[in-house]
Amino acid sequence: MHPSRYEPSRLVSRRFVSSRYWYARRMPAPRGPDPARRSERAHAAILEATRDLIVEVGYDSMSIEGIAARAGVGKQTIYRWWPSKAAVVLDMWTPEVEEQLGFPDTGDLADDLTTQIGAVIGLVEDPVFSSSFRALVAESQHDEALSAQMLQRIFHPRIAACKERLRQAQEIGQLAADLDLDIAVDLFYGGFYHRYLLRIAPLTRAHAAQIVQAALAGVGGR
Repeated sequence: MHPSRYEPSRLVSRRFVSSRYWYARRMPAPRGPDPARRSERAHAAILEATRDLIVEVGYDSMSIEGIAARAGVGKQTIYRWWPSKAAVVLDMWTPEVEEQLGFPDTGDLADDLTTQIGAVIGLVEDPVFSSSFRALVAESQHDEALSAQMLQRIFHPRIAACKERLRQAQEIGQLAADLDLDIAVDLFYGGFYHRYLLRIAPLTRAHAAQIVQAALAGVGGR
């Protein structure tokens, strides 16, 4: 017999080989771990760990190492997204602060301003939030990147929301058309930050109402 008749390639039918080739080409490739989903889970775990630790040990005693250990990730995973502990805390608190950005519009400007500032006072009545947010403001004085993030994500949107409400009041004659809205915002919120950051007196809704009435009288509000 000719030896080529017994080669392995001749013992397998061409139809079988071609059908296996067709099947293999149409089988979906096995799915590996989804990096995006894994990153999303790690991101959420880090923020949750930060929230837990800031309640348990406070801002000053919390560290990146502690957050990493609680979240079950490496330190480098945290530093991939945040440059500092303060940046993580800012990311954690921003959604709660954003809930207080909107202004009511009942037609009563004084009442709307008092309600909105009262909502901010309610936010800082939480001692955990209040102490850590003061720490962020303090760190932002010598951390330009943190300062820029706080302006972009916290303060500028709030100022814009307030100015929009004041602009609506101008359109219906409740405020003078030539009023400098930046100065007006300083007047309405200056009293809040004076008491909040310096802690010279307690923050109350009654005080907020007095500030609003005095500021409106000063700018000629009607």
